Amino acid sequence: MTPIFSLDAVSVNFGPVQALRHCTLHINAGERLALVGSNGSGKSTLLRTLHGLITPAAGSFQQDLRVRQAMLFQRPYMLRASVLHNVALGLWLNGVSWKSAKAQALQALERVGLADLTNRSAKALSGGQQQRVALARAWALKPQVLLLDEPTSSLDPAAKREVERLMAEFADDGMTLIFSSHNLGQVKRLASRVMYLEQGRLIADLPNAAFFGGPLPPAAAHFLKGELG
Repeated sequence: MTPIFSLDAVSVNFGPVQALRHCTLHINAGERLALVGSNGSGKSTLLRTLHGLITPAAGSFQQDLRVRQAMLFQRPYMLRASVLHNVALGLWLNGVSWKSAKAQALQALERVGLADLTNRSAKALSGGQQQRVALARAWALKPQVLLLDEPTSSLDPAAKREVERLMAEFADDGMTLIFSSHNLGQVKRLASRVMYLEQGRLIADLPNAAFFGGPLPPAAAHFLKGELG
């Protein structure tokens, strides 16, 4: 199987700060990969590198350019427009006619349970509803890979459960998920593979059961104990 992403000794620098340090990994289609680690560990930098938003300073980064991908940010940006237009605009910018874009946007909103809010101002929605609009906007583009940066970090429990449900359904439909999370319960429920990063280094890369069942490298074991304890 040809990997979707291949990184070989990739490093990313922001001025004097080395955000990723000699990171080597391969990601295949159909994986549900969770990135865990403390703030500043490199999770967001790795996601943005995978999405082509950051160019590595060193190392080799290769991706399968035939694979469509979309990214969901921690705080999705909502335009001063209706919910429907927030989703349709992304399609229109990708060459879909405005009439078709609106029809496909409605279908996407139905997919995430927000068809009754199409004419509402997107900026007037709750945080959980805005995150579902962002999911609809991503899903409408029919990506094969979805990258998510802390998708439920600022949501209430009910909204978290709804976003998790949609992520699980997308994965069940065959979409590759790559997401960062501080919620280890969420990681345990959703991920098939877990990577632990610390100060830009990839410390552990294990199947879900092995990560939560141990043994782990000391740094990853301390993190897991602290987060669960």
